[in-house]
Amino acid sequence: MKKLLLFLMLMAPVATFAQKFGKVNTQNIMQSLPEIAKINGELQAQQKTYENDLKNMQDELTRQNDAYEKGKSTMNPTQQKQKEQELQTLYQKIQQTYQDNAQALQKKQQDLMQPVVTKVRNAIEAVGRTGGYTFIFEDGVAVYAGTTVEDVTSKVQAEIAKMK
Repeated sequence: MKKLLLFLMLMAPVATFAQKFGKVNTQNIMQSLPEIAKINGELQAQQKTYENDLKNMQDELTRQNDAYEKGKSTMNPTQQKQKEQELQTLYQKIQQTYQDNAQALQKKQQDLMQPVVTKVRNAIEAVGRTGGYTFIFEDGVAVYAGTTVEDVTSKVQAEIAKMK
């Protein structure tokens, strides 16, 4: 038993040296992909559409509020209250539309980015398998005290190019 324990203790440093570590800069990889430019274009176009819709709704609210302020003196209290309620409802609708648009834009971004993220992850895993890496870390996330770490960003980019 002592011999086994001694053997394991002696082999532990050797096992540590046998590990191979890599680092990757996924931000650089993602920015270099043509799919990202297309996705960004789609998201910007959708955001512009949402902004235009909200601007139209806000312009309508302003128009109706101005008309209310001009005609307020000729309205009876019931009409004033009804118009104020209409303005409040329109304002709430604008707020809800803003929130809905933000959520829809975020969901669209996630939906469009998911295949790209999967593609990059698969490429990192392929590089890890073929290169015999124990771990591949995001560049700047882990501290590599006294350990040699190879930058595999270019290998991952080459792997992605092979996937096309």
